[in-house]
Amino acid sequence: MGPDADAASSIRRADPFAPLTSYMLDVGDGFELYVESIGRADGIPAIYLHGGPGSGCQPDHRRLFDPDRFCAVLFDQRGCGRSRPKRSREHNTTAHLIADMEKIRDKFGFQRWMVVGGSWGATLALAYAEAHPERVSGIALRATFLGTRAEVETAFTSRLSQFYPALYEDFLSVLPLEERARPVEAYWRRILDADPAVHGPAARAWHDTERTLSEHKPAKTRLDLVSLNVWRTLPATPFMEAHYFVNDSFMTESQLLRNAGRLAGIPGIIVQGRYDLLCPPETSQALAKVWPNSELRVVEEAGHSLYDAGVRDAVMKSIADLASKTAR
Repeated sequence: MGPDADAASSIRRADPFAPLTSYMLDVGDGFELYVESIGRADGIPAIYLHGGPGSGCQPDHRRLFDPDRFCAVLFDQRGCGRSRPKRSREHNTTAHLIADMEKIRDKFGFQRWMVVGGSWGATLALAYAEAHPERVSGIALRATFLGTRAEVETAFTSRLSQFYPALYEDFLSVLPLEERARPVEAYWRRILDADPAVHGPAARAWHDTERTLSEHKPAKTRLDLVSLNVWRTLPATPFMEAHYFVNDSFMTESQLLRNAGRLAGIPGIIVQGRYDLLCPPETSQALAKVWPNSELRVVEEAGHSLYDAGVRDAVMKSIADLASKTAR
């Protein structure tokens, strides 16, 4: 598997963030993952884990890494982004994603690498590091999410109703009256329903509500209930999120905190938005308490999004600082 034509050296010099290599990697189970690298072939090894689950890597994610220092790998997880088959949930669990990361690491020939991720990417980063601590040189996290059902249910019920009561009413109104007592489970059930008339409005409502919760200063704080029934391209993330969350992210109860002892000796920096409504500071604090080698950095006036004021810069600095620390 060779580099794309776009990775010619002249183009790399013109744009240091252009892919150094890009591959479709066969990882078994009928999946081919889109994998790219940026920076220097002999740079500090790192891997970036996108969120969701269900989104994918974006070109701007490359810019979190200094191309003069790193050989950073980015990939679209199973069923996500440019990976194939698109949106497939069969053979798609946390354990599968961890195994895929090991295949990618082996393909690049890295003995150890820095692991970087935010939100669901933070979940996967922790799960991978606890499964393969000997392969991890450092961990940079944003918006710690431990992959539990309780975190999601709290965000979309009590926290949503507290901060956006009108939006919560909109969110509930999409469901029949008899399903509103347990709205999050009802949404997951509807999103995973095969009937487009059932999953379409639910997926759009979930996606739009989550977007509001993810931004410190959201552009919209109500659902457009009429547009939920207008047929258009559906967002991918609600389907993968429902698949993972209804299965407790394919982990045991409190797995990531219980196994945090396996992170001993691995330096980490946790970037946390003060007003993150999806992944609040209490979660990052709980992780920091059981991970002695971690440092918690709170970004004031910021919420969940990588693009809230100050968050992106804080993540970039955490990556650079970890690189300096691990290079000693």
